[in-house]
Amino acid sequence: MYGSLDIAVSGMVAQRMRMDVIASNLANRDTVADANGQPNPFRRKIAIMAQGDPAGRSNDSRALGASMKQIVDDPAPFRKVWDPSSPFARPKGDPDEGYVYHPNVDPVTEQINAVDAVRAYEANATAAEVTKTMLAQALRLIG
Repeated sequence: MYGSLDIAVSGMVAQRMRMDVIASNLANRDTVADANGQPNPFRRKIAIMAQGDPAGRSNDSRALGASMKQIVDDPAPFRKVWDPSSPFARPKGDPDEGYVYHPNVDPVTEQINAVDAVRAYEANATAAEVTKTMLAQALRLIG
């Protein structure tokens, strides 16, 4: 019974981490420069989920849960916006001269992913609650 609780909780933790990645993407969707002020647009991050315990422990229920395997950069191309007056515009001689590269973050895609993550979190929370209720009922029957 505790195994199913572990599985549900691992799913909740993984979805919370996925929401953190989505929030980071949305927060940086207009970031065209790095910390040094150089033209270097933010690259969208993708959360890669995996089955099992991220630490590699394979005891009972931990092998069946969910975890965040890794966070990778989205290889999709940057969005190009024509703005030759911007200090971040591509320099003369560049094939994209006058364009400013913007992050490859699509707010609609991120919102859809956020809804999906919230629904998955809620499903795991419901599973944890049902497990808790079943444990309480079993203890009442025993006692």
